[in-house]
Amino acid sequence: MKVLYNIGDCIFSPMGSTTSENVQALSEGHSALAYYDGAFNLPEPFFASLFEKNHIEHTFANRAKEAFRYTRFEKIAILAAAGAIQNADIDASRKEVLFILSTTKGNIELLENQDGFEKERLFLWRSAQLIAQYFGNPNEPLVVSNACISGCAAQIAAARALTNPQYKYAVVIGADVLSKFVISGFQSFKALSPELCHPFDADRTGLNLGEGAAAIVYTHFDNHPKVNANTLCLLRGAICNDANHISGPSRTAEGLFAAIEKTMQNFDKESIAFINAHGTATRYNDDMESIAIQRAQLSACPVNSLKGYYGHALGAAGVIEVILSAQALLQNRIWKTRGTQNTGTASPIRVPLHEEKTLKTAFLKIISGFGGGNAALLLAQKGGIR
Repeated sequence: MKVLYNIGDCIFSPMGSTTSENVQALSEGHSALAYYDGAFNLPEPFFASLFEKNHIEHTFANRAKEAFRYTRFEKIAILAAAGAIQNADIDASRKEVLFILSTTKGNIELLENQDGFEKERLFLWRSAQLIAQYFGNPNEPLVVSNACISGCAAQIAAARALTNPQYKYAVVIGADVLSKFVISGFQSFKALSPELCHPFDADRTGLNLGEGAAAIVYTHFDNHPKVNANTLCLLRGAICNDANHISGPSRTAEGLFAAIEKTMQNFDKESIAFINAHGTATRYNDDMESIAIQRAQLSACPVNSLKGYYGHALGAAGVIEVILSAQALLQNRIWKTRGTQNTGTASPIRVPLHEEKTLKTAFLKIISGFGGGNAALLLAQKGGIR
């Protein structure tokens, strides 16, 4: 795949409305996770990262006069995309721009209440169309919905799409909002933690969910005026589906190990500053990731998770976490894994319990999802590529 350059990004989450606001909150050790009792009329309380009431509506109303035309999900996707496009300084209405939407649920909350929106709004392709049309873009957008790996899979899809000379830019958007349907579904799996999550901890008890959106504008032109030595590059990526189980990961981590091996082929492992893992804090996921990391001979590399700050943001997770990991790399830092005190996984891994410093110039992003989906991305600072 071609090397892609991140020329603009934006995170719109309960932690902040821009990438810089999110990085600042993370630097100060803040978390958006909170305890909710009675939210969405659910009988069981839960911990999650949710937007404050009316925050999305108020923020979007400042941008669009016809805010009523868009759902909460579509609004956060547009807000993230608008920030990234502004930072990239591109005209998103041009045919050389392709929109790619990553989401696992989209407008699934409309199943419970149509709220005046047409039935087609339940289809992901329709939301993607409206998001692209908001920016005046004439192309048919792509939709990537492959469970939790969607955000990373969408970035790989961008790399493939940009081999087409028709496109110069890809706007990759990851977005999901929480609803009664989503939370009750995870509760039925007994996957939610009754406390704040602690990834890779020996006493971990499950995951916390989160909502949010993030967007990255990618280009493959290394002579673009926005590309310099500090630009983060997507070098490689791989998707390997082991089809192990509808919701359980492979005990031997076959799919994730294969994704890591393909992504890291002929790349110096000593150049990796850290691995940003999925790290959901469920017993099975964290064990499986530790096994894959050990099999790939990367156990000495720091492995962190950002779920203690944002929760599991579903289709947005892979985009949010790549942006935040890229920012950490540019600042020579490794984010700590919040909430973890006593690391304990099937295979030993090195989990940073405090923020660390690094002079290395590349990181590995790994992620896994329902249905046996696994993905890995290798990103590096342009000035550090050898």
